[in-house]
Amino acid sequence: MKVALVYDRINKWGGAERVLLALHEIFPNAPLYCAVADIQKAPWAKIFPRIYPSFIQKIPIFRNFHELLGWLTPIAFEQFNFDNYDLVVSVSSEAAKGVIVKPKTKHVSICLTPTRYLWSQKRFYYKKPQWPLSLIPFYKFFSKPFLNYAKYWDKIASKRADVVIAISNDVKKRIKKYYKRDSVVIYPPVNVDYFNPVQKTKKENVKKLDYLVVSRLVPYKKVKLAVEAFNRIGRKLVVIGDGSEKKNLKKIAYKNIEFVGIVSDMKLKKYYQLARALIMPQNEDFGIASVEAQSCGTPVIAYMKGGSCDTVVDGKTGVLFNKQTIDTLVDAVKRFDRMDFKTNDLVNNAKRFGSRNFEEKFLELINKT
Repeated sequence: MKVALVYDRINKWGGAERVLLALHEIFPNAPLYCAVADIQKAPWAKIFPRIYPSFIQKIPIFRNFHELLGWLTPIAFEQFNFDNYDLVVSVSSEAAKGVIVKPKTKHVSICLTPTRYLWSQKRFYYKKPQWPLSLIPFYKFFSKPFLNYAKYWDKIASKRADVVIAISNDVKKRIKKYYKRDSVVIYPPVNVDYFNPVQKTKKENVKKLDYLVVSRLVPYKKVKLAVEAFNRIGRKLVVIGDGSEKKNLKKIAYKNIEFVGIVSDMKLKKYYQLARALIMPQNEDFGIASVEAQSCGTPVIAYMKGGSCDTVVDGKTGVLFNKQTIDTLVDAVKRFDRMDFKTNDLVNNAKRFGSRNFEEKFLELINKT
């Protein structure tokens, strides 16, 4: 079977990219198609045998400012030719799901979420635009017809796949709400065998130290909420990740909050193992960091929405809080401090999201399609 993989753009590292690497393990000869590719920012992509970026790659400004791509990406993905493939697997939170294939070619879409800036987080993106397009004097005038077109195209594109996979139950609900389509939930793969608890010996008593945030530092991830809450609490918080909000977050953070940037998986594992808890104040589509932390025997304090409702068992593997406010998060941390968690419960819960489970369920679905 000849297979092609399709992804929105190759210029970062996160949970979606881990899904692509898992698909590469299943289909090692499959090439990767995308709108644009920046291998310097995404060295993980070197593992793929071939990468085919669209014509947009030839326009330098779009490689650096992907926020400007919205009006071009539909055209870019529709121009790819998949006539020689038996199966196309798209991984997308934007336009990659809109590829066009002939009836003999099966298209399975792994939907990370319906396009955020068009649907679930439209108000956030357009209330105060964060991107270069906002510098255009007549931005508001031009954005309305673009949004109308983009939503129209996005709905059409959402119908093109033969099967849609949702990465969590919350994403499944969004797909039904915005695209009027049924989908199958298959959780993203997490390398639970790599992230494991610190092994205690008779001579060594491992002490859990700091609280931890692992996230891209962008507004919708709500890292600011965690920083403000721990400013008030005064407890040590370590923030792992990078992004457009890093400079502003460092300005408001007190001395008890440390920013360590992007770290290797080996260092990340150590941070997980020694953390008292992982803090997740955002509404995650799934939240791979939550599973990685639990694999290390570390509980999670998370916002009670999105993927956290799938990955965290309240009171058993972590604490869920129901409002994204400083007071509510502070109360959740205080509640957490009065609780005890069993390492076995955490590790066993994480095993439900292992890479092997993803592979088995994905191939089972492919064989049925």
